[in-house]
Amino acid sequence: METSFTNSYQESTLTSLLKRSIKAKQHSHSPYSKFRVGAALLTDTGEIIDGCNVENASYGLTICAERTALVKAVSMGFKKFPAIAISSDTEKFIAPCGDCRQVIAEFGLDCDVYLVKSDLSYKKLSVSELLPMTFTSEDLERAKLKK
Repeated sequence: METSFTNSYQESTLTSLLKRSIKAKQHSHSPYSKFRVGAALLTDTGEIIDGCNVENASYGLTICAERTALVKAVSMGFKKFPAIAISSDTEKFIAPCGDCRQVIAEFGLDCDVYLVKSDLSYKKLSVSELLPMTFTSEDLERAKLKK
C-alpha cells in the first residue's frame, strides 16, 4: 500500500475515501453483468460523494460508478475534486473506462485516481497516466482562436 500523498488531504481522509468506494458497490444495479463497481469522490471541501454502476437492459444506457459519483457531486454544486477511488469485486485493480477517464479529466487533470481492492490495497494514478494527450476545454479555446 502506498503511503505518500501529493494532494493536501490526510491519510484518514484517504482511508475513508477507499472504504466508501467499497461500500458504494452494495448499491450497484448490475443484474446483467453481475459486475459491481463503486466509486467515491473527494470534493475540495472534504466531503465524499459516492456512486455505483447502474446497468440497463439497453446496455448503452448503463452508467458507470465514476460518472454516477461525478454527476451527483456536480448536481450538489461541487466542481473541484482532488481524488476519486474506484473499486470492484475483482482480484485485480479495476481502471475507469474511456468515457469515465474523459469525464474525470473534465474536472481537472490534477485529480488523484485510486484503484482499490476489497482489502484496501490500492494503486494511485494520475489522470494523465490514465488518459494521455487529454482533450480539454483548452483544446476548444485553441480551435476558436484559429477561426
